[in-house]
Amino acid sequence: MTLVKFNNRTRNTAPYFNNVFDSLFSDALNKNYSINKVPGVNILESAQDYTIELAAPGLEKADFQINLKKDTLAVWAEKKTEDTAEKKNYSRKEFDYLSFARSFVLPETVDAEKIAAEYLNGILTITIGKKADVQPESKDIKVS
Repeated sequence: MTLVKFNNRTRNTAPYFNNVFDSLFSDALNKNYSINKVPGVNILESAQDYTIELAAPGLEKADFQINLKKDTLAVWAEKKTEDTAEKKNYSRKEFDYLSFARSFVLPETVDAEKIAAEYLNGILTITIGKKADVQPESKDIKVS
């Protein structure tokens, strides 16, 4: 019987498999195959308004654009990056939110005049007021 010794300098006992899996994961991260570039959203509803919270850290107020067309609220951001003379030697660089876009279909109870946005601590909060006198349409239909 022959014993084969592996080079145990890597994390696990099979260095070949570690190299294969490490290269697969690093290639996927570098090519952005598995990174979701759309920020997460929380939507809250109260009796007076709707609140949309959008997590977008690292941006500034001037980077956002919000637009309302008919019943669709569109939010997008684009961060202008400038090349600096100082280059850092990163071994992995994952955060680079350069641009994103989200859109939301609003219900009929929304008052377009009561929309406000605020960006604080990496969270964009959009408050959308409701119409005060909207009654759900109900109608009795007689069977003939």
